[in-house]
Amino acid sequence: MHIIENDILKVEIAEHGAELCSIYDKKKQHEVVWTADPAYWNRHAPVLFPFVGKVNGGFYHYKGQSYPMGQHGFARDMEFTFVGETADSVTFRLCDNEESRKKYPFSFELEITHRLQGRKVTVEWKVKNPSADEPLYFSIGGHPAFNCPVDEGDKKTDYFIRFDGHEKDAEIPYVLIDQPSQGVDAENVQKLSLDDGFMAITDTTFDRDAYIFDEGMVQTVTLCYPDKKPFVTLSAPGFPSFGVWSKPHTDAPFVCLEPWIGRCDNMGFDGELPQKYGEQCAAPGEVFEASYTIEVN
Repeated sequence: MHIIENDILKVEIAEHGAELCSIYDKKKQHEVVWTADPAYWNRHAPVLFPFVGKVNGGFYHYKGQSYPMGQHGFARDMEFTFVGETADSVTFRLCDNEESRKKYPFSFELEITHRLQGRKVTVEWKVKNPSADEPLYFSIGGHPAFNCPVDEGDKKTDYFIRFDGHEKDAEIPYVLIDQPSQGVDAENVQKLSLDDGFMAITDTTFDRDAYIFDEGMVQTVTLCYPDKKPFVTLSAPGFPSFGVWSKPHTDAPFVCLEPWIGRCDNMGFDGELPQKYGEQCAAPGEVFEASYTIEVN
C-alpha cells in the first residue's frame, strides 16, 4: 500500500489494480471511500479497462474473431508496477503481456497517477499505444465508491445526490441496463426528476441498477449530507458518460459515482469493436490522457 497525505487527507493506493483504497479525512475523522465489505461489494474504486461494463453475450468481435471478456475488463484484477512517487503523487503502470493478448490482442501501456492537492484527489490516466502500425481500441472508466452514510447515526436514505449544473432542470435523461441481456436499453430513455438539482436517496433508488447519463449530460456529481451540504464531489469534465450506482435490492451503505469514457454495449450490439458505443482509438505511438477529481468537502 502506498500513502500520500497532507494535513487534511490521508490517501492509500494499492499496487493491485492501482486501486484507490482510502481517503481519510483527518479533520472530520472519518473514512470517505467505501471499506469494501464483501457482504455487499468487495471493491473500493477499481479502474475499468480496457472495457467499461459488460460486452454483449460475454464476447466482443475484432477483425472477424470473437474474444471472451468479463465485466469491466481485466486491469482491476492485475498487479501494476510501481513507477514512482513525489510528495503529493504516486504512479503505477500496467502493460500488455502474453496472457492479456489472448483475450485482448493489443499492445498497451496504462499509467495511473493519484495526486493529492488540498482536499482534492485527482486520478490521472495515460493510455499509450506502443505499436508501430496497429491502432489501440479501448474504453476506460472509474468506479469509486463512497461511504453512505459516513457519520454514525445517519442512514443512507437521509442523504442526497446533487447533479451539479442541473439546478434549474426539472428532469434529466438517463438510460438503464436491461437486466436479461445486461445491455443498455438506449431506445427507452428515462427521465430523472430533480428538486433544485437534488435526488433524494430512497430504499428503492437503485433497484433498477445504475443510472447512466450519456452525451456529456452529467460531468459533476456531489453526494450530500442529510442537510444537503456537500460530502464528496466527483468532477469529470469532458467525460461522455457517467454512472451512479449502489448495489440493488440491499441496504448497501455506499454510493458509486462513476466517470466513464466508453461504456457497456447497447442491447443486441454485435458489431466490430471499433463500432462499440463510446469506443476510443489511439493511433500508433499516440498517448491518450484523461483525469477526474474527487473533492472531500
